[in-house]
Amino acid sequence: QVQLVESGGGLVQPGGSLRLSCAASGFAFSNYGMSWYRQPPGKEREFVATITSAGSSTHYAASMKGRFSISRDNAKNTLYLQMNSLKPEDTAVYYCNVVWSGVRYWGQGAQVTISS
Repeated sequence: QVQLVESGGGLVQPGGSLRLSCAASGFAFSNYGMSWYRQPPGKEREFVATITSAGSSTHYAASMKGRFSISRDNAKNTLYLQMNSLKPEDTAVYYCNVVWSGVRYWGQGAQVTISS
């Protein structure tokens, strides 16, 4: 049974940083590319970043490039999202996900709020 559990969200002032984690279980984590998405309040869910199975290649949405960094620790079955220079418009619920056996699985989400 695939399980994804995000953690590390919270309230941060503009310009601050946060690191999200996603603990994965129920599948061979090191064999799968992983992604982060987010859903701002009242908006559609949107792509944030993706990373290949070995972590050798990453891709970011244009508005996050240079501020966010996706990484993974395959020994710990954990995906990360380092977020720097945070802006109020980064306020959203952040989700990790994986496509396993043709099905896209989501975690429960981590709330990130950027406000002074």
